[in-house]
Amino acid sequence: MARKRKTSGRTPRRTRWFRTLIALAACGAAAGGLAAYRSLSDDTTERPVTMEEASRLALSRLNLYQASPVAVTLTATEGGGVVVRVKGVVDYRTHRAVGSYQVTGSTGDSGPSRLSGSAGPAAGRIDHGLIVWDTGGLGLAPAREGDNSPPWQQAEHIPRSGWSARSYTTDPLDAGLRLLIELGADRPDNPLLLAQSGARWLESERIDGRGYDRFAGPRAQGATPGAGQDGGRSPLTYWVDADGGLRRVTMRISGLGTPTTVEFSGRDGRAKLPETPWETG
Repeated sequence: MARKRKTSGRTPRRTRWFRTLIALAACGAAAGGLAAYRSLSDDTTERPVTMEEASRLALSRLNLYQASPVAVTLTATEGGGVVVRVKGVVDYRTHRAVGSYQVTGSTGDSGPSRLSGSAGPAAGRIDHGLIVWDTGGLGLAPAREGDNSPPWQQAEHIPRSGWSARSYTTDPLDAGLRLLIELGADRPDNPLLLAQSGARWLESERIDGRGYDRFAGPRAQGATPGAGQDGGRSPLTYWVDADGGLRRVTMRISGLGTPTTVEFSGRDGRAKLPETPWETG
């Protein structure tokens, strides 16, 4: 989105830290998916994934791609009591997404909202609107008053000039949006590389009555096993069912106690992503 409308004349800098996270997403989403749910194993001890698990994990990104458009909910804690929740759909075939957002909490004494850069709401009040994003950045627009249709329908009625576009920052919301848009892929990952890169089985859980295995993703390149506060573990964690379906991904952000969380709700066959926000000319 931000690629079509420049706000600074410069392309966004990609830090080595964030490139590592996206690499983990590419390798790790599979890590989550491969997450071999083995009928709720009795194991209670964290361990490396098996090759059988790695083979399933390697299919998780492809499963997301084939299920597109996929319904998602992203929750990011921005610090200072601010929570941003995005609900929408992602099309992994085009690497585009559209949804609605809500900001709750207080923006603190500085005034600007971290999401839009405009004057933020007082404590307890809600800011909301429409959001589109792709691999290059995001765009924001006011919600259509009195319109209860899905965000993807509302977005089609807003002209290209009605979107405020910007490049990604390193804030938790932006980090989550960038991770989310990269999770799907049109081919499976290499299970052997996943197993060799430090993906670990953590435990079995149930979500809404369904069984999932929880996995720590592959480690960042060069990370030393057992080193650091998290023992060299990846900041990404995945919940995957018996069929390699990805249900949840969390990403820990340095300095924040609450991770950014992405929930997948399956295919939304009604959704049709709009062209208007990405139109040129």
